[in-house]
Amino acid sequence: MGIDSKIVAIVNITEDSFSDGGRFLAPEAAITHARGLADDGAAWIELGPASSNPDAGLVSAKEQIRRLTPVVLALQEGPLPLSVDATNPEVLAWAIDANVGMLNDIRGFPEPATQERAAGCEAKLVVVHSLLAEERATRDAATPEQVMSSIDRFFDQRLDELVRAGVREDRLIVDPGMGFFLGSDPQSSVEVLRRIPALRERFGCPVFISVSRKSFLRAITGKPVESIGSATLAAELFAAQAGADYLRTHDVSSLRDGLKISRSLNAER
Repeated sequence: MGIDSKIVAIVNITEDSFSDGGRFLAPEAAITHARGLADDGAAWIELGPASSNPDAGLVSAKEQIRRLTPVVLALQEGPLPLSVDATNPEVLAWAIDANVGMLNDIRGFPEPATQERAAGCEAKLVVVHSLLAEERATRDAATPEQVMSSIDRFFDQRLDELVRAGVREDRLIVDPGMGFFLGSDPQSSVEVLRRIPALRERFGCPVFISVSRKSFLRAITGKPVESIGSATLAAELFAAQAGADYLRTHDVSSLRDGLKISRSLNAER
């Protein structure tokens, strides 16, 4: 299988993201960081105005929009399309009006009003499966078997809802979730990565994978978040080899180089 994954660069405009909270909260810092990630080889810049980790605080829609506005305005003239990682309907509506190229909702666009609004725009929709508590991930226990069953049921229902609302199928992207989005058992994330080819075949959509610095890697290796770079890259390259269409990452440069080497090795083979 070819290794053609597009790199989606993470820019967290947040106070409490688990690995970089507060670093890019100021608009100037976020803009500079995003431009650096573009230079590093990203294909997309994804802006997140609120953290979804289990310990994060809730951020109002008004504050999320305030955080996004100057950054989106500054980057829209740049070379890369923008994605907004949000789940609040008001924030998603704002992003649609701002003509961003991709919307990434960790609840998978559950509100009918948002589905109808999304049908009237051209943005790609990253439909995320998760085991959620409100707008954040959860530490609830779930077996890998329960997670796999949940993924199948969720996408069967939600993709159908979105298409019936008028969203074109070629705009839909599936994200099965990773880390705490799948509960507390790290093996669930491992099993989902192994199932990437089956996901692409069953749902007929591109697959979006976000393993960067996730909890399951820390659980498996016993390393803290600041020491998890090599484990992240290993999981990302596995996902690319399995056919992931989009890889969402903090470390664009390392992933870019890893993909280059993988493509070269596969070409020789």
